[in-house]
Amino acid sequence: VQLQASGGGLVQAGGSLRLSCAVSGTILSGNVMGWYRQAPGKQRELVATVTNGVSTNYADSVKGRFTISRGVAKNTVYLQTNSLKPEDTAVYYCKLADPRGSFWGQGTQVTVSS
Repeated sequence: VQLQASGGGLVQAGGSLRLSCAVSGTILSGNVMGWYRQAPGKQRELVATVTNGVSTNYADSVKGRFTISRGVAKNTVYLQTNSLKPEDTAVYYCKLADPRGSFWGQGTQVTVSS
């Protein structure tokens, strides 16, 4: 299983970005797909997860601004980020967890300028 994240970039505060994570390989039932982020000098933190393509969970800091969703083909997970703030600047990572274990994609940099 491989995960490929994309969609990061430089945006002004208040702007939006749509991050994508494409999964190659089989995704087993009982899966959780999610986005995490790591800012310089800080620990990696959960941003949002979607369980079995249905139930979502968000960090308090992004509730109401970010939306996680699965693609129609179910092998892609998106993170729509709106009303971005400078404190959202980080490397964003996607993750798949299923009965086999956890798989991470490479990060995509999101930089929000004030």
